[in-house]
Amino acid sequence: MAADQMLKFVARPQAYPAKREPELRAEDFREIADRYATPTAEAQAGRCSQCGVPYCSVHCPLHNHIPDWLRLTAEGRLREAYELSNATSAMPEICGRICPQDRLCEGNCVIEFSGHGAVTIGSVEKFITDKAWDEGWVEPVAVGPERGQSVGIIGAGPAGLSAADWLRTAGYEVHVYDRHDRAGGLLTYGIPGFKLEKHVVTRRVQRLKDAGIVFHEGFEVGRDATMDELRQRHDALLVATGVYKPRAIKAPGVATDGVVDALDYLTASNRKSFGDAVPAFDGGALNAEGKKVVVIGGGDTAMDCVRTAIRQGATSVKCLYRRDRANMPGSQREVANAEEEGAEFVWLSAPASFEGEGKVTAVRATAMRLGAPDATGRRAPEVDPGSEFVLEADLVIKALGFDAEDLPTLFGSPDLGVTRWGTLRVDGKSMMTSLDGVFAAGDIVRGASLVVWAIRDGRDASEHMHRYLRDKAKAAKAGAVPVPERQATMVAA
Repeated sequence: MAADQMLKFVARPQAYPAKREPELRAEDFREIADRYATPTAEAQAGRCSQCGVPYCSVHCPLHNHIPDWLRLTAEGRLREAYELSNATSAMPEICGRICPQDRLCEGNCVIEFSGHGAVTIGSVEKFITDKAWDEGWVEPVAVGPERGQSVGIIGAGPAGLSAADWLRTAGYEVHVYDRHDRAGGLLTYGIPGFKLEKHVVTRRVQRLKDAGIVFHEGFEVGRDATMDELRQRHDALLVATGVYKPRAIKAPGVATDGVVDALDYLTASNRKSFGDAVPAFDGGALNAEGKKVVVIGGGDTAMDCVRTAIRQGATSVKCLYRRDRANMPGSQREVANAEEEGAEFVWLSAPASFEGEGKVTAVRATAMRLGAPDATGRRAPEVDPGSEFVLEADLVIKALGFDAEDLPTLFGSPDLGVTRWGTLRVDGKSMMTSLDGVFAAGDIVRGASLVVWAIRDGRDASEHMHRYLRDKAKAAKAGAVPVPERQATMVAA
């Protein structure tokens, strides 16, 4: 396609890849839409206006060169388009699938402002990277000359994997430690297959393993090694654990059998997709089949639970959220997908108690109303007196978000500084924690956030770590600092 095919947004309507019919996609955990055919992808990329100030790139946490690879796609230069998108992102096909583009790049597209519908950036990004995998354009990690320095990364989620990719490219020996038996973090065990099929994650992980990155799976810091032991083992550390502590609901009956945490529920479902033995699923505790399900929360995790319960064969699925639709934190696209598949949303409502003798049978809820804005600028929900109602429930899933675990205690490292929210305290310029040579990135620093921000943080942390390690090696060679025997041998080599 020639360059004169650009700027076709007036005559060429916006077209996302077609979704499968709701009743069909609710029967499995496959992604709900296939990728574009090549001519369609090129045509949709050609709708880009190539504006002088690309708001899409500005509002992308990775600052991807979006207009440039859209132009290359429109011109049929697909390999170049992929290579450009891959230059700024360690996982472009994952971002293309799970980023909330409606709140980021596409939501800030100039064409969207003009009323013609945003360029379908995420779908094109998914297309060009999947095409690259199919055609063999995804090359092995280009490992630089070995530097003789070792890096340890705690956490194999998006921040840790992103940093591992960049640091290995720079020539460092990289070891990744993760508590789970598979790498990927929430990409593997938190996000359902209908949003992100698992082979998409495993092939990225395998690429890193093929580059010589060593993964220590089933490894818990504090149990298998202390933080101090890892610091002795490596020249620098990165903490990228994410945040996994579920936020609690303070209501009578919350400990009743059948009231479960979202991550436990989603992990059980994803493990079944791998063929693992999951007793809590097989026994029914974490399986929605044949049950009346109530999900509490309004974020993307709540949407994942709602849509998973539908696929497991729940008889009814209701989502209880204390604000209205316009003020919910989750993606509006995900809400629309859930409604298409049969979920019911009960807006402006919150749980008051959980009922049942030994096993939950109902949620007693109260209606809410929106009052004055809170500290974040959002209107705060208030109880509407005398408005209680009851929802029958055999399974209640709490999806109110996540907080940081007590890492200083878990890691046996009381000197590891934290904020009042429990996240790790880092220097804003260097991303280093209170411990020399220990850096942190992703949700464990910023709190529960988006995968794309974790990828960005991992990339940024790798740059800071590279500078730190370079200076450390120079100082060691100059004899300015004492160097442990292992490190002195590696630097001399």
